[in-house]
Amino acid sequence: MLDDLKREINEKEDQIGKIREFLQIDPKKEKIEELKKETQSNELWSDPEKAKKILQELKTVERAVRSFDDLKKSFDDIKILTELAAGEEEEKEFRKEFEKIKKEISQLEITSLLSGRYDSNNAILTIASGAGGTDSQDWAEILLRMYTRWAENKEYSVEISDISYGDTAGIKGATIIISGLYAYGYLKNETGVHRLVRISPFSSEGKRHTSFSSVEVAPEVTEDIKVDINPADLRVDTYRASGPGGQNVNKVSSAIRITHSPTGIVVQSQQQRSQHQNKDFAMRVLKAKLYEMMLKEHKDKIEELKGEKKAIEWGHQIRSYVFQPYTMVKDHRTGAEVGNVEGVIDGDLDYFIEEALKKKI
Repeated sequence: MLDDLKREINEKEDQIGKIREFLQIDPKKEKIEELKKETQSNELWSDPEKAKKILQELKTVERAVRSFDDLKKSFDDIKILTELAAGEEEEKEFRKEFEKIKKEISQLEITSLLSGRYDSNNAILTIASGAGGTDSQDWAEILLRMYTRWAENKEYSVEISDISYGDTAGIKGATIIISGLYAYGYLKNETGVHRLVRISPFSSEGKRHTSFSSVEVAPEVTEDIKVDINPADLRVDTYRASGPGGQNVNKVSSAIRITHSPTGIVVQSQQQRSQHQNKDFAMRVLKAKLYEMMLKEHKDKIEELKGEKKAIEWGHQIRSYVFQPYTMVKDHRTGAEVGNVEGVIDGDLDYFIEEALKKKI
């Protein structure tokens, strides 16, 4: 049996080498040194926004390299131990450790599926409540928390660009920027309508209620991506940022709303301290949404785009989250399902993300 284990370990060695090459571990190590040099520049710290981006990039690249290096060390250790082992009595312990290593290899293999041109980019995620009234708005807020917790578990940073609170509870919508290596690649298949089935906490009748909210994910546009926007196509409005129940949280009109006339896309930002910062944030979101639309419609120019709305209601859902009469989360595209709905809405999304990547939705 020890010989079988040795054979399995040797078979995995080539796999680890391919993963190292695909994930570009050596170039990433060179990138780490470049970023560290930049952080030592006095000029960098005069630009807090740029410094923040560089530190975030350094953190995510270091994390990617560390994950591989830790795996490689564990693999090398178990290989040496099994080669030195004299008898079968140690096989059980080594087998248990190797099973852990195989799971880590599988995780890195999932990362290797993120080969899209923009998979390594940050993700701009927009949630909008749909059919279902207050329940739908509450569901939209649950989704916002779900994706935020998923991102935090990945050690990604989350910035809220815009949030619109519901009249009674929950949110009407929100836009967040999730920053970290492969954030878009992991989340790109989350775009679609998400359906919730539960006993409504907002109804005294105690009946099951179905709610819908939509999720849209776009890659953040980087400097190497050209998105030419005609200023004449933009309407820029200012307003006062508000909190739950319409409570004003700013005494000045620092919030920004930008409408792109040809497509009807509307983006807002109210979470930054100044009007200038909110406008920059809103433009980041607008560029991402326009670029995503260009990709989907196979257009080369923004002028060729036109807006199209899809109903956020029954028949369009990609995933259902059921609390009653049983508990289940099911993805209707891949067939993946789990019974632990509480765990999923608490951010445990990796199974659904991985299944979608494997099936190349």
